[in-house]
Amino acid sequence: AGLCPRCGGWIHERRSASASRCLALLLAALVLYLPANLLTMMESVSPFGVQQDTILSGVVYLWDNDSPDLAVIVFVASIVVPIAKIMALGLLLACVRWRWALPPRQLARLFRLIELVGKWSMLDLFVIGLLAALVDFGAKASVQAGPASLAFGAVVVLTMLAASSFDPRLIWDAQENRKND
Repeated sequence: AGLCPRCGGWIHERRSASASRCLALLLAALVLYLPANLLTMMESVSPFGVQQDTILSGVVYLWDNDSPDLAVIVFVASIVVPIAKIMALGLLLACVRWRWALPPRQLARLFRLIELVGKWSMLDLFVIGLLAALVDFGAKASVQAGPASLAFGAVVVLTMLAASSFDPRLIWDAQENRKND
């Protein structure tokens, strides 16, 4: 154990089939990203009616109802961060596969950022669960998680697993192999 002199990450044993496993998990996350954003994330029932919100319609609702700060937080956490994680992991895999000449230290930092952000990715589901637990007044008012919450949770877990299955030493291996070609 110890720190890598190249990138500063913790040294661990190599992960077999790291890139393949990461790619499979990443593709599954990408497939589930669509229903996570197109299906109902939360259903609110009140005496005024039933409101079904997707992530984006929830952002618009918050923006229109004088909560622009919260709207921006939800937009970034629910839409921007998951797709950015998918794209960043895709970039890392592409750099490894095709030995692109990008600075390996920067790629290693990108990987560590992905791992760091992954720890906060369940925040949305936590908020929905909290709302569902707190806003339950029987037939008068309630909040329930919709089918998108399952897809969104799966996207979060799959991207976290993809990141944890990626061996960052592949970044350095690709650069060494590029020099030897």
